[in-house]
Amino acid sequence: MVNLVEAQKPLLHFLVRMAGLRQHTVDVDGAGTVITFWVPKDRLPNATVRDVTPGAAAGEATNKLPPRPPAAAKKQDRPAVVLVHGFATEGIVTWQFQVGALAKHYDVYVPDLLYFGGSTSPSADRSPGFQAECLAAALRKLGVGPCTVVGFSYGGMVSFKMAEAHPDLVRSLVVSGSVVAMTDSISETTLERIGVRSSAELLLPESVKGLKALLSIATHRKLWFPERLHRDFLEVMFANRKERAELLEGLVVSNKDATVPVLPQKILLLWGENDNIFNIELAKTMKEQLGEKTMLQSIGQAGHLVHLERPCVYNRCLKEFLASVTATETPKQ
Repeated sequence: MVNLVEAQKPLLHFLVRMAGLRQHTVDVDGAGTVITFWVPKDRLPNATVRDVTPGAAAGEATNKLPPRPPAAAKKQDRPAVVLVHGFATEGIVTWQFQVGALAKHYDVYVPDLLYFGGSTSPSADRSPGFQAECLAAALRKLGVGPCTVVGFSYGGMVSFKMAEAHPDLVRSLVVSGSVVAMTDSISETTLERIGVRSSAELLLPESVKGLKALLSIATHRKLWFPERLHRDFLEVMFANRKERAELLEGLVVSNKDATVPVLPQKILLLWGENDNIFNIELAKTMKEQLGEKTMLQSIGQAGHLVHLERPCVYNRCLKEFLASVTATETPKQ
């Protein structure tokens, strides 16, 4: 029987390709760590990147690349935006409503973090810091200069780490439904509030019932999907369960070891007003901790999945922030 979720992927990939992106895999370290991306088709480097046919496994990549266009034919340099996904799905599924809205005016890069999509590593390191280092290395190999990083949930934690370690690469930051660090106290309070025993129970559901519970907690509006769609989603989107469970274990840090970094970037916390996982009060506290360069903007009638529940409003807020960053950093003629 056809998996309905898998069957929709070619259509999603077609729409992303129509927006000007192509799927590629970056060899991060030459030792087995690879990250799959959707990248602007005219920003493909001449080396270190292997072309991936949509739907093909990472191991089936080919080294044949289209020739880079001559300088006169290349597009004028545009600001780069990197969209970093959360824990439940790979990059292009998470950001399916944002790519088209941004690609007309920005160079959009959509990575799959390690153990999502075709990204993998032989390393035993499961920390968000390691994810951030691998992503930063991959972006540099793609020739990405100072960029705006947009991180959702787990991707927000990775984005904070990358902004702290690579301020020359991350010029500004947008974070939705996330925290700087998942401390013992935040983890315990969050799990108690939503009524689950562990992060894995919530984020790695093994049954239709568990997936329904995750969607109910993550959304403001109560959504209905047929049972078969839930089963197909479980089959497609929750691979690499062992490694992902280890990623969740690697997230939590003790309160005494947690510090809020002093970040030089302009930061927008773009939040669902009804987020039940990382609530708006947590966002307000984080805004104060991060300092005067941080803004908080909330979107009503939206939960944790704010970018999927209210995509038009989310995209408008995001584009306004990107325009303000670009205007600030563009030298006057």
